[in-house]
Amino acid sequence: MIRVGVVGASGWADGSHLPALAALEQFEVTAVATTNQASADRAAAAHGVRHAFADSRALVAHPEVDMVVVSVRASGHAAVIRAALDAGKHVVSEWPLGIDAEEAGELTEAASAAGVVHAVVLQGRHSPSARFVADLLAGGRIGTLESVVLTAEGAPFGGGSIWPDLAFALDPSEGTDILTIMAGQFLSALERVAGPLIEVSARLPRTHDRVLVAGTERTAPNATPDHVLLHGMLAGGAAAVVVVHGGTGPARDGFLLKLVGSDATVTATPTRPEEYIHWGDWNIRIGDEFLTVPDAYRTVPAGVRSGTPANIAALYQEVAQAITEGRQPDPSFETALRHHRLLATIEESAADGTARHIAQ
Repeated sequence: MIRVGVVGASGWADGSHLPALAALEQFEVTAVATTNQASADRAAAAHGVRHAFADSRALVAHPEVDMVVVSVRASGHAAVIRAALDAGKHVVSEWPLGIDAEEAGELTEAASAAGVVHAVVLQGRHSPSARFVADLLAGGRIGTLESVVLTAEGAPFGGGSIWPDLAFALDPSEGTDILTIMAGQFLSALERVAGPLIEVSARLPRTHDRVLVAGTERTAPNATPDHVLLHGMLAGGAAAVVVVHGGTGPARDGFLLKLVGSDATVTATPTRPEEYIHWGDWNIRIGDEFLTVPDAYRTVPAGVRSGTPANIAALYQEVAQAITEGRQPDPSFETALRHHRLLATIEESAADGTARHIAQ
């Protein structure tokens, strides 16, 4: 049994990590931490957890915690991760790993030196739909992959207004914007299906210098992009075009993915229109034929809700197996670092208008 402490239990983790972990027999959530004791106590009571802390350092140090889940703002990841590594605890960090590639590199080096298992939550890599489509391509179902087009909504980032609890994201030093959060997750899912990007030419338009804080009359300065536009080449030789367009939200259409092969074309859209590519299940068709993802691609218990909880539960299954086998899971901090470098290359290309090669 792997005993888990969740830092940031009252936010995103409440509807994703905690139900995923509760459904898996390999794990027991023994501790939660939030920014104050009252919310920590509420989270502990809601999920039947023994220990509740207002200080993440106390959670990390607790003897009944073997693995620390980091689900706080990206700018707060490094401090919690370093504390966990210093304590010799396994770590699962939400994406992004750090605020930029430099910090991600430092954390990856520290995790390697600590000798613990480390994973990052790029959950689209464990999506049954993504894995199924990847196997269709690998099996030659559409012939040689020639081009990939992904159009996706980036709301609630990139619009003329923003939710009050996300206003901090207008500051690029937070590492939380339409490129890092939205495009970062979308590109990870895309690469799981079609293989890695090896070259990109990008634009990061910023159309709103100031953004209205929703529900107020206050505006805040914005130094982050509103859209992500790129084209490039995949390792297998196919061309790729990706458009992530911002908006005030909520997302309405989700995404459209087209994979054009020499013999046929795969088209994927979300089964629930408002869901992102890394969250939920996909409607998949080749030509006019709609395909059903075989049950074998869903590895988590039947009681886990499809979408984000199921994809994150599948990640935790991989983490548990990696701990048992004494290896690193997929995706590990090394995976995250490569992905951070991809995003950094996109920023460099957008800054000088040139195509950039992506180091593998």
